[in-house]
Amino acid sequence: MTITWSIIQLDYALSQDGHTDVVNNAHWQCIDVDDAGNQARSYGTVGIPTDDLSSFTPYADITEAQALQWTKDALGAEQVATIEAGVTAQLNLIENPTEGSGTPWAS
Repeated sequence: MTITWSIIQLDYALSQDGHTDVVNNAHWQCIDVDDAGNQARSYGTVGIPTDDLSSFTPYADITEAQALQWTKDALGAEQVATIEAGVTAQLNLIENPTEGSGTPWAS
């Protein structure tokens, strides 16, 4: 299984404390994929703190790696671990279902 985090979108304030395009929200996804190509996904949004802009990065210079770090920092290590465990559990249910549904009279 392979867990991959990515940023879907960044939201930003047009102007704050003398800076332009200050990122304040990240929309993220976490995907777990198995060798058969099955995948499970979790998606969410987290606020990015903007109270200290001393290490401000201009919007055009932000990398996905940097945005992911901000996102994981804002979520916290415990929540990141919970999200990753959740997508892995979803994938395990796909691989080893515990329930089923259907109509037995339909072929």
